[in-house]
Amino acid sequence: MIEQTHPSPEISQLPTEVESPQGKLVYLYIDATGGATADEMGQILSMKKIGILSVLNSLSSAGLVEKRDDRYVLAN
Repeated sequence: MIEQTHPSPEISQLPTEVESPQGKLVYLYIDATGGATADEMGQILSMKKIGILSVLNSLSSAGLVEKRDDRYVLAN
């Protein structure tokens, strides 16, 4: 049986400011999904909420993500 692969949506290039593996993972997840809550990311990425919030704080301080309502999205 041949496994079919579906083309994934294009993901933007990872900013050089993102150095930690967790930061890269969270950034790419937000990019791929168009935004997510901290709880969603914790469940999907198997990370503790405190870790997610720490990464989001770093990404936000670097101007890479922003919070809109309860979701985190890439900053424009």
